[in-house]
Amino acid sequence: MTDMIELIAPDAARYDDWSAMLREFRDATTDSRDDHWVCAGGMDGSGFFAGTDVDITPDGFAAYVEDCARQGNTMWPPHTGLVHCSYFWIVDDGALVGHLALRHALNEFLYELGGHIGYSVRPAARGRGIAKEALKLGLAEAAALDIAPVLVCCAQTNGASRAVIEACGGQLEDVREDSRRYWFGDGPRPTGPTA
Repeated sequence: MTDMIELIAPDAARYDDWSAMLREFRDATTDSRDDHWVCAGGMDGSGFFAGTDVDITPDGFAAYVEDCARQGNTMWPPHTGLVHCSYFWIVDDGALVGHLALRHALNEFLYELGGHIGYSVRPAARGRGIAKEALKLGLAEAAALDIAPVLVCCAQTNGASRAVIEACGGQLEDVREDSRRYWFGDGPRPTGPTA
């Protein structure tokens, strides 16, 4: 049931929920059982990229929440090599079930392979339509920021994400490397990076 899906900003009061969700992602992608590990991927939209440090201690969480807020604040310049990005947690009936990132512009990497929106759903919550509802909400957030058209990409091998994107109305433009590139919305599509 997906009637209660919503996107919320990362919330400093939800450490226990967040750390449990990240441990579930960790356990699905690595043999590590530490609260500090190197991301192996699989947490799209979280702000943790493959090869980056993940620290789910209380101090790491506080820094993460602060950094997420900063990255979405257009009053500050984006981190070097990145674009402004609004981070959300996907919530199903009060429970944290995933991540969604809304990038405000497209750098070279995002234009070619990453897109404006990235998302992931924790393993125990997959197959329930959550990603589809979250993507719809992410597209509404993009519209509220006047981001149009919106590019959403997924790996060629990710059949579940491909089905979500297509069910939400994404129009396949092409495949670059291993990334399927879909556009949402009318208007001229950029022919290159926008940042």
